[in-house]
Amino acid sequence: MSPPTALTPVRDALCAESELQAKVMDGLGAMKPNDKSFIEPAIRSRFQDSLDTDQALIEEYRHDHRWDYLLGHESQILIAVEPHSAKTDEISEVIRKKDSLQQQLRSHLKDGRVISRWLWVASGRTAFQKVTQVQTKLSQHGITFVGRQVMAKHLP
Repeated sequence: MSPPTALTPVRDALCAESELQAKVMDGLGAMKPNDKSFIEPAIRSRFQDSLDTDQALIEEYRHDHRWDYLLGHESQILIAVEPHSAKTDEISEVIRKKDSLQQQLRSHLKDGRVISRWLWVASGRTAFQKVTQVQTKLSQHGITFVGRQVMAKHLP
């Protein structure tokens, strides 16, 4: 008899009884095909599983802000990725999405499990008026703006 297979990071972080378990996919399988381009090709294999949190939580939180993806990295950490237009007037929206996802996942994550990295990737042209102020504000909320792609330098 072979030993049990270790759970992938997102699956391991979720409570066994969470209905989100059934929506977790291997690798980047939960990402929309176009959104995979926001992950640098050389690092895509470092993600063991993924959850389209926007889609998975839409029924329960239809009128709330929802973050797009939760990715399980090979280092066993959880990384939240939000492809979103990168404009100054969208900063507050992205912060609200992060706050919402933390609340929405509260009953789904095991005690002590947290999302280690919150990455905002530009889904189009970047149009920030004062980049330094943007970075400071996002940093205060634990969010990193990564530009057009999540790259190796953004990961552990």
